[in-house]
Amino acid sequence: MRIKDIALAPSGRDKIEWVKSYTPVLSIIEKEFKDTKPFAGKKITMSIHLEAKTAYLAEILKAGGAEVSITGCNPLSTQDDVAAALAVAGLEVNAVHGATMKEYEDDLIAALSVCPDLIIDDGGDLIGLLHSSCAEYGKNLIGGCEETTTGIHRLKAREAAGALNYPMMDINDADCKHLFDNRYGTGQSVFDAIMHETNLIVAGKRVVIAGYGWCGKGAAMRAKGLGAIVYVTEIDPVKAIEAVMDGFIVLPMDKAAEVGDLFITLTGCKDVITKKHLEKMKDGVLLANAGHFDVEINKNDLEALAVSVAQRKPCVTGYTLADGRILNLLAEGRLVNLAAGNGHPAEIMDMSFALQAKGLEYLAKYGKTLDNKVYDVPRELDIEVARLKARAMNAELDVLTPEQEAYLAAAE
Repeated sequence: MRIKDIALAPSGRDKIEWVKSYTPVLSIIEKEFKDTKPFAGKKITMSIHLEAKTAYLAEILKAGGAEVSITGCNPLSTQDDVAAALAVAGLEVNAVHGATMKEYEDDLIAALSVCPDLIIDDGGDLIGLLHSSCAEYGKNLIGGCEETTTGIHRLKAREAAGALNYPMMDINDADCKHLFDNRYGTGQSVFDAIMHETNLIVAGKRVVIAGYGWCGKGAAMRAKGLGAIVYVTEIDPVKAIEAVMDGFIVLPMDKAAEVGDLFITLTGCKDVITKKHLEKMKDGVLLANAGHFDVEINKNDLEALAVSVAQRKPCVTGYTLADGRILNLLAEGRLVNLAAGNGHPAEIMDMSFALQAKGLEYLAKYGKTLDNKVYDVPRELDIEVARLKARAMNAELDVLTPEQEAYLAAAE
């Protein structure tokens, strides 16, 4: 066990209880799991942003009979009071906010040392260790779930290379995840964090969104709603056309660097903003990353250009260049909505974590029969979560008549 301070637990418990009030689908699953105990006798290791919503998911898995070991998936996204609350609740917790990279990896290894039957990975760090220095901890592993775009890229690269040793479920690409979590969750939580940490207005600013995937679409939509002039950078011509038709200006980063006031990277790739871009930027720009890893804004280039570096606010580092311009990096270039904020809204994670819970239940039942591949979430699970969420939102659905079903099924 490695947490900051067990005395912080009451504050963490308050956060978890608040989340429970706004996650009706997870509450239904919790009641179901208490009765069915789908994880009885099984160990589950989670590497995930350790905050209140993920804590509730962990407690649901424990209610389903699992022995749960949990750690973070980012050195800055762990909330120490929530970690303490989980420790008090009887979970094995190894996570501290602000961990060094060595401490972070040690916590991952400690979480895996229980030799889990199932895992929840967020970004692919657990899988990376299980295929390298921690291979012996995978001896009981049936499979796991991965929630992020970045993690799925890594898993599919392993699968393509014939180097994936376990079946993994692609939570990220389920409809109830990417259509809502990536778009509405990222869109809101990114600006929640940026506005809270900077106390600056968005209206009237030139906001550059790097990447127009589902996360980028969400951030662009929120920026527009807040009154920003929005620019998009893209490598995909189809997404570029979509951005133009959504009302945004599409430019390469080389040109956008000259006009932007706030830059948000959401690509999942590295070196999206580098020296050649930083050299062109205005005095006072804000640089934020909402991709999983802190590689989208090249921090080495930023450091090399600076003549001095100072902490201007708790999550804002100012890099002063030789000509006096200051470029402001938020949250050390890490996932800004979690490193400098509370992450996605509870109502959004209600769907994503419902998929995680039901996905693990599916793997517990059928995982031993699956090949070592990346699997989509079974459509029936996606629909089940959608129906539960629609009901909770008072959305009443039409139902096809038998005649309509026959018409749609007809060949002619």
